[in-house]
Amino acid sequence: HAAFDVGPETARVTTLGGLVAGSIVNLERPLRADGRFGGHFVQGHVDGVGRIEQWRADADFHWLTVGFPQDLAQYIVPKGSIAIDGISLTVARLGADRLDIMIVPFTIEHTNLKAVREGDTVNIECDMVGKYVARSVELAGLSLRSSR
Repeated sequence: HAAFDVGPETARVTTLGGLVAGSIVNLERPLRADGRFGGHFVQGHVDGVGRIEQWRADADFHWLTVGFPQDLAQYIVPKGSIAIDGISLTVARLGADRLDIMIVPFTIEHTNLKAVREGDTVNIECDMVGKYVARSVELAGLSLRSSR
């Protein structure tokens, strides 16, 4: 068992405020600065809350469809990195306000995804590099919006 302090801001902007005793959460040790890097950069800073729209089997794998707030769209790209409830994943397909992720059996077995249900809310952390690019574009006075 483990206990954590959750501040008022974290409770407001994440799903953590709605957890009850015994809820399953994902915890991972941070990467050591001298460690081998082989995945995505995930900081644990939640950018928004999404909703699971579909959870469907495909052989031994599953497809996860997550709806996301419009203000996160500029940070999400097809085949890019995203963290859902702290799980580092890859965007397989991207729509205007939803994304699809293929979940491998190992991830289902070793995370809280084994208990996921359609309609559940999830924490979304967008790719760190994408956030820096979007901020740099903004500071340069440019726009990420299409001019069409």
